[in-house]
Amino acid sequence: MKTALITGGSRGIGAACAKALQRDGYDVVITYLNSGDAAADLAMELGCRAVRCDVADSGRVKEMFDLIGPVDILVCCAGISITGLFTDVTPEEWRRIFAVNVDGTYNCIRCALPHMIHEKAGSIVTVSSIWGITGASCEAAYSATKAAIIGLTKALAKELGPSNITVNCVAPGVIDTDMNKHLTAKDIDALKDETPLGVIGTPEDIAETVSFLVSPKARFITGQVISPNGGIVI
Repeated sequence: MKTALITGGSRGIGAACAKALQRDGYDVVITYLNSGDAAADLAMELGCRAVRCDVADSGRVKEMFDLIGPVDILVCCAGISITGLFTDVTPEEWRRIFAVNVDGTYNCIRCALPHMIHEKAGSIVTVSSIWGITGASCEAAYSATKAAIIGLTKALAKELGPSNITVNCVAPGVIDTDMNKHLTAKDIDALKDETPLGVIGTPEDIAETVSFLVSPKARFITGQVISPNGGIVI
């Protein structure tokens, strides 16, 4: 049975990905940092493993991989956001969001690759955002990290293609997760009006995209940015 590791897998998009890949027959491992109760509940529900790990800490990530063993599928969902004027973002906040969103993705891919390269097989899915494509006012730091992930994805797809490893990026639109709980009902209605499909996405919408990208059906797809966003960005 192939093993799928989903970072940030205790809630939201990560949890939906864990459920989808477990349904697809993978041995699922999820990571969490602060949501221990949610991770424990999901692990019990799915019969999967949950490991606490700060993906920004390369040492912790290596320890985690030593514990769980090689993985065949890696989905990098762990991430944080900062909302506010760029001039109000402190150096510490800037470094932390890059540490989690960008360094965390780097740390996990770096540890997953030796096995994938040896086996000449594997799939990696990174998680960006529509704001990594277009940028968002008052989310400059977040947008910058998500743009970096897109660049990393495209470069790695070229580098790892000869080893038969696919690397793709999912860039969600506005999704009903805790990260967007700060939005008011008026904000949500405005976003729905801007979205051609007229709805806000769900974590399951993203999870089904991930499920496809790591499946044999997507064997000829690599280096792509797939953006399930209801048409808000075209």
